[in-house]
Amino acid sequence: MATFAASSPLVAAPPATKTIDQVDDYHGVKVADPYRWLEDDVRTSPEVANWVTDQNKVTFQFLEQIPQRSAIQKRLTELWNYERVSPPLQSGGKFFFSKNDGLQNQAVLYVQEGLEAVPRILIDPNSWSKDGTVALGTVKVSPHGRYIAFGRQEAGSDWNTFRLLDVASGKELADELKWIKFSSPEWTPDGKGFFYSRFPAPADGQAFQNLNLNQQVYYHRVGTAQADDVLVYHRPDHPDWGLHSTVSEDGRYLILTISVGTDDRYRVYYKDLSEPFGFPMALIDHFDHEYSFLGNDGPVFYFRTSYNAPRKRIIAIDLRKPQPEHYREILPEQPEVMESVSVIANQFVVETLKDAKTEVNLYGMDGRKIRQLELPGIGTASGFAGQRSDTETFYSFSSFNTPASVFRYDLLTGKSQLWKAPTTLVKPDDYQVEQVFYMSKDGTRVPMFLASKKGLKRDGSNPTLLYGYGGFNISLTPTFSVSRLQWMEMGGLFAMPSLRGGGEYGEDWHKAGTKLNKQNVFDDFIAAAEYLIAEKYTRSDKLAIQGGSNGGLLVGACLTQRPDLFGACLPAVGVMDMLRFQKFTAGRYWVDDYGSSDNADEFAALFKYSPYHNCKPGVKYPSTMITTADTDDRVVPGHSFKFAAALQAAQAGDKPILIRIETRAGHGAGKPTAKIIEETADQWAFLVKTLGFQPAIKE
Repeated sequence: MATFAASSPLVAAPPATKTIDQVDDYHGVKVADPYRWLEDDVRTSPEVANWVTDQNKVTFQFLEQIPQRSAIQKRLTELWNYERVSPPLQSGGKFFFSKNDGLQNQAVLYVQEGLEAVPRILIDPNSWSKDGTVALGTVKVSPHGRYIAFGRQEAGSDWNTFRLLDVASGKELADELKWIKFSSPEWTPDGKGFFYSRFPAPADGQAFQNLNLNQQVYYHRVGTAQADDVLVYHRPDHPDWGLHSTVSEDGRYLILTISVGTDDRYRVYYKDLSEPFGFPMALIDHFDHEYSFLGNDGPVFYFRTSYNAPRKRIIAIDLRKPQPEHYREILPEQPEVMESVSVIANQFVVETLKDAKTEVNLYGMDGRKIRQLELPGIGTASGFAGQRSDTETFYSFSSFNTPASVFRYDLLTGKSQLWKAPTTLVKPDDYQVEQVFYMSKDGTRVPMFLASKKGLKRDGSNPTLLYGYGGFNISLTPTFSVSRLQWMEMGGLFAMPSLRGGGEYGEDWHKAGTKLNKQNVFDDFIAAAEYLIAEKYTRSDKLAIQGGSNGGLLVGACLTQRPDLFGACLPAVGVMDMLRFQKFTAGRYWVDDYGSSDNADEFAALFKYSPYHNCKPGVKYPSTMITTADTDDRVVPGHSFKFAAALQAAQAGDKPILIRIETRAGHGAGKPTAKIIEETADQWAFLVKTLGFQPAIKE
């Protein structure tokens, strides 16, 4: 066990960033935007590229002087070096799964001809690039397991290029489909082709910045060129509609689920594939509720829906009598939110959340409860893929102190059998996980998970990492993370509240943290920090906050609203300019959660908390290290660039305000293991230094 003496203060003086005279008028309010030039693409703007170089130079000079940094990275690498396997998918008697041996930059796709056979490598994305920055994206196996359609993602971009592979020979076909984003291939039952959605090719130099509009559904036949693909459906009258395809298991119907943003509010159209010239027909022709297609018995479609059920229920809609008064309820709304549903072995496998912890129950097609699946403990279960004709499925289970194990589940007998368990350096019994509840500013009761080494003393001195998200109906559940495990191993407390805006308690909980109610999310997070201090888990100078994407916005808003409350802040790939987010790439989708500056009332709310616009000169801000990446085309890096420049200029205290900008990386998906380890080690080193504690690091 190694400990380190405290080192002397480190100098971190970032270069001054130039300002421009840019002022915009929002509903009669003049708003300055002095760092607008930092929105330019770093790949095409030499001026922005130079700014990135200068900022990284200061940041890495600071990090390189922290004596614990190398030991943290070494130990993190040791902890990360264990085999990780996904739950397998079955098709044509074959089992397909991904596996990472430990420190491989990208997981490898395998096929196994029966569970007792020796696995064979099908796709190894580590061979695609020397630095591991080209990743395997979407994977969809054709019926009978003959082909695989798969996506290639470069440098963390959301753009996928689809390719095809013949499973028997392991050879790639010549097919290549481009400009695909937010889409998965949907094979027809004959395995001769699939439906997919794509966007028009962007103008030169605009692939990582322009708005994603005019998505279209195509059919691709194996062995043909993309130029020959058949346009199946598009809506030029609604360029903002997102189009998602599903083929019913019986092969009879193409179901088009249409979205207009990130909210689970869908229109549903269907096309009878037995009628070649048939046009898609509207089944649900409004964006009022969720209707997620689960399966069908001929013309009777099963949906998970929020219609008259904010925590979701299962209904049947007969295409011959599609009016709401004829909907047939299969499984009514439960006290717990219905997180996901799959149909396997003629059973509904229903995952619910009970105070953000997974429960799994099985029901017959008539809604009759069959049994509850017994899970190994408090944690998160996922997987449960399969067909109506399957009698088994696979799932994984993990918790904060337990790496994911994969189980084989027999749906006829209800028995689970361990299929793959990782061998790690982690000893789960050395750690404790509990759930507490606290009151937010308005009296709302909010749950929070706490994880640490056993025997943690509540004397107010524990270095604490408070992590949050709070948006887009996304639920944060107890899952294993090597980085968080190391934080706990070093002596830190990890805290994760279930903030409003998430999906932990259904649509009402989600809506309570959106648009004009978004401040509730920040209040919940601030209240979590105050609870941890009041209950003597920690104190302000030992408390760090962390979040990514919408969670980066959370951290940015909270550090500008309560700079006195935190010792250090780690906002990652955050949405920081709330007045212009909708003008770039996927930003237009987020109006469902955030609102838009185009609306006067929503502008007022956004302007009040927008992190970029609330950096106030003369304020002493806590130590902050912003992280982003140059190829992030989800939340463009200009958000973080502008926020960093504004916060640096406003800082009146002596705490460092740094930005770490990764190269050839994006929003997070497909990031190589090596880059994840390096970035995490830098974040932990930053916290060790700025929170002023001596970490316990095993050697």
